[in-house]
Amino acid sequence: MADSRAVHWHPSAAYLYVLHLDGPALAWEYLRRNPEYRRAWQRRRHRPLHEAQHWGLRLLEDPARDARDAHPDWFPDPSSVVQVYPDADPADDALLFQLWHIPGRKQLIHDGKRLVLTIHLVDRMLRMAISPALEDGMAYAYAVRAGRQLRERWRAVEADLAMLDAAKAHRTAIAAARPNRTAMLHMRTLQALDGTLAGASQRGVAEVMFGITVVGERWYDDGDLRAQVRRLIRRGQTLMGGEYRRLLQLGGAAQGR
Repeated sequence: MADSRAVHWHPSAAYLYVLHLDGPALAWEYLRRNPEYRRAWQRRRHRPLHEAQHWGLRLLEDPARDARDAHPDWFPDPSSVVQVYPDADPADDALLFQLWHIPGRKQLIHDGKRLVLTIHLVDRMLRMAISPALEDGMAYAYAVRAGRQLRERWRAVEADLAMLDAAKAHRTAIAAARPNRTAMLHMRTLQALDGTLAGASQRGVAEVMFGITVVGERWYDDGDLRAQVRRLIRRGQTLMGGEYRRLLQLGGAAQGR
């Protein structure tokens, strides 16, 4: 991403997938652009565990993979992760865990301790950390991390599980939600950040994002357009530099507005 000749960041359509990412997925989009992280990935064979924990990960993930394909194993778990354990005292009508009956596109990784499952349902993601003691066909229970945000965590988990149950019951696609202003802001921020990493000037970033004609008419030293581009770039650099961790918590996708 440091090649000044690169034009991969020019088409705005290439960033449309960002509009439907949640907090952890957005965090990855910023982290994978960090030049230091990319160097850490290149030398991962030497100190993989140390390097991963430095970035808030259990395992290093390939920065060439965007959030549609990569599923980084964050440490500690994002607040939206659902913990799944065997039910030690199941009722007679207890539901049984059946991994491959869960609807949606599924991706699995094993971090050395447990199985981490990511479920895609249109523009929504549900993440589960599955206990190694849980086997297919066993009764199961959900667990939510205790703490000051317990109520908020449970509400978020409850909403995700309700979405999953609805998809499981009806086997129908869930309508994609209309992107909000925060999602649009992240899309523009990432495009501006990529332009800067590719060596483009602030004006060059503005010309790609808003058009040469608009920039020719509105680009002044103290103009609003220049200030807007400067804020987008600064915001992207801040999130890339470490503030991406705030996106892992509830409500974090709205941080830095």
